Amino acid sequence: MIKQINKTTEYLQEKGFDNPEIGIILGTGLGQLINEIEIIKEASYNHIPNFPTATVEFHKGKLIYGILAGKKVVVMQGRFHLYEGYTLQDVTYPVRVMEKLGIKTLLVSNASGAINLNFKKGELMLIEDHINLQGSSPLAFKGVEQLGERFTDMSAPYDADINAKFEHIAKTNNIKLHKGVYASVVGPQLETRAEYRMLKIIGSDAVGMSTVPEIIVANHLNLKVAAVSVLTDECDPDNLKPVNIAEIIAMAAKAEPEMITLFKELIKSLQ
Repeated sequence: MIKQINKTTEYLQEKGFDNPEIGIILGTGLGQLINEIEIIKEASYNHIPNFPTATVEFHKGKLIYGILAGKKVVVMQGRFHLYEGYTLQDVTYPVRVMEKLGIKTLLVSNASGAINLNFKKGELMLIEDHINLQGSSPLAFKGVEQLGERFTDMSAPYDADINAKFEHIAKTNNIKLHKGVYASVVGPQLETRAEYRMLKIIGSDAVGMSTVPEIIVANHLNLKVAAVSVLTDECDPDNLKPVNIAEIIAMAAKAEPEMITLFKELIKSLQ
């Protein structure tokens, strides 16, 4: 894997991806942050050596390098999921490449369902902690110790200073920002009523199909990490209705301006 990472990194450096400070992973329906970036270079995933290809129709497939709020950023416009048939190593490969390019901070967004019924769709949740229900670990492979500490500490996977800044920005801009625990499942099917009840019992505030693998690998690489969820639906097992994916995408898009404000203002504040 080290040879692959080096080859991918060299390709991107030759393309002009020059020492980005911050990596950003954009989730479902959250692509408009790209409009805020002064784009310098971009590369389609299917042109990047050893990169997976996004197969979800509402996920774009580009790696973008540019300036956002005065900082050099590299942005994944479209991410990878286990449910697409990829391995956890595939899903997290771009994080390793971004770290090799030079990032010190990783910011992640996603769309998720609200398990905590005090949270409403269209609102945002700052992830304070997570539960990995994807059945494995992106660090569970032979030779992982050559890339970082095998037994990665996860006592505080989300950076407290960045989270405090997110909360301050939300308050200053009158944005409702909940805090909670994100559970990551495989998907792509949505949860049953019994599964939603289980998720609540074990302490989840929101559920989705991404993010946790990338967070684990970012911690493996000693990156500072923060993540924000857009809550796109309310998962009330006693009043469960069939899910409309188009409505979920629309809800993510509706919340997007607030997410953009959070990310832009945070990046401005980072040293």
